[in-house]
Amino acid sequence: MDQQTMFLKTPPAKLFFMAALPGAIGMLASAIYQLADGILVGQFLSSTAFAALNLAMPFVIINFALADLIGVGSSVPISIALGQGQDKKANNIFTCACLMIFGTGILVGAVMYAIAPVLIGLMGAEGEFAAFAVQYLRVYALCSPVTTIVFATDNYLRICGQIKGSMMLNILMSVLSAGLEFLFLGVFGWGIWAAALGTCLGMIICALLALVPFAMGKFKLRFCRPKFSPDIVKKIASCGLPTFLNNIAGRITSIIMNVLLVRLGGENAVSIYGVLMYADGFIQPLLYGMCDSLQPAVGYNWGAGRYSRVRAIEKCCRTAAAAVGLLSAVVLFAFPGQIAGLFMADGGADALAMAAFAVRLFSLTYLTRWFSFWVQSYLLAVEKAVPATIISVSTALVFPVVLILVLWPLGLTGIWLNFAGTAVLAAVLGGILLRREHADLARPDAPVAAE
Repeated sequence: MDQQTMFLKTPPAKLFFMAALPGAIGMLASAIYQLADGILVGQFLSSTAFAALNLAMPFVIINFALADLIGVGSSVPISIALGQGQDKKANNIFTCACLMIFGTGILVGAVMYAIAPVLIGLMGAEGEFAAFAVQYLRVYALCSPVTTIVFATDNYLRICGQIKGSMMLNILMSVLSAGLEFLFLGVFGWGIWAAALGTCLGMIICALLALVPFAMGKFKLRFCRPKFSPDIVKKIASCGLPTFLNNIAGRITSIIMNVLLVRLGGENAVSIYGVLMYADGFIQPLLYGMCDSLQPAVGYNWGAGRYSRVRAIEKCCRTAAAAVGLLSAVVLFAFPGQIAGLFMADGGADALAMAAFAVRLFSLTYLTRWFSFWVQSYLLAVEKAVPATIISVSTALVFPVVLILVLWPLGLTGIWLNFAGTAVLAAVLGGILLRREHADLARPDAPVAAE
């Protein structure tokens, strides 16, 4: 089935299963690897290494943030250009975006490598704890020029209708990364730096495999002689800004949380926060995989003036997001001890009991988190970047920081409740902004969209 037939003519429910489910499975494979990463470090190394991994992780994600901005930001105008029949324009945006990702990978990676000891020192870490975190971060920094593009290629494959190919790429990356990490840690007995190396090697292999078909001209998108312009950069930045700000703001929040946790509860508190982040790292990719996988179809139909299909596709996405969110809340609440024990193998009874309590409070997050996530994805897909950015920054930074102050008297309990409180505020904000945009989003199909 060609791209136009799939995006414009496939019934919305069928399109959802064709696009969103493979996307969710691909992201689930990635999420399972992220879980395996934490489990392998916790099991083969030590609780100090696991805490160091979580201390460094916000900076690792910041290292990918600019590349993610370009990858996500370019996918929206590319999809819309293809929907408008402007293939040359789409190919130029694609080529420029790939070059921009490579350049930012070199720049950000170099800076991150140089200042890694300073960044970790500012977090309050010392001794072996700090040394492990620096090692982990520097491996990602060295590899960033050739790893950061892998997530963008995932978007580009889906735009070209290669949904199963995108899913298989994520599965392969997870298997390679987990296998290499197990080999390096469990067989060779190497240190925490090898955990990062295993992941990076898996990303590099998959990035190269994904780029070959584009270079050979086998897909709708293909490389061409790039023609940069201020308009292209502006469009990419505008559409990618919500995701970028969410990444940066979320990492700033994580850094603030880690600084407070080091002081309030030491390594155990940082480890418990890591357990929550790994749980979130399993659930959020499912939501992201469903919503993001449908963005090319939504953008294509939006560009073609098929607004009724946009609404029908998003109705399916909203229903599925709600189901994932509510099921996740139930599982986290029912099995908190088992989840905590996966990552804190050598944690004492008191630490595990504290972790189980934190997981149960954290489970309340997903009763409402799914809604703001869906609204943000919907608005972004139809080029409503400003309201999507407001939701993104508020959810990732503004609400958590405000709630840190409000819940401060509760100590560590206030930190664990922060996530659920943020989700409620984000859902309210998402509902308000969606209502404001409703008139524009509800307009009738354009006459030129007739099949």
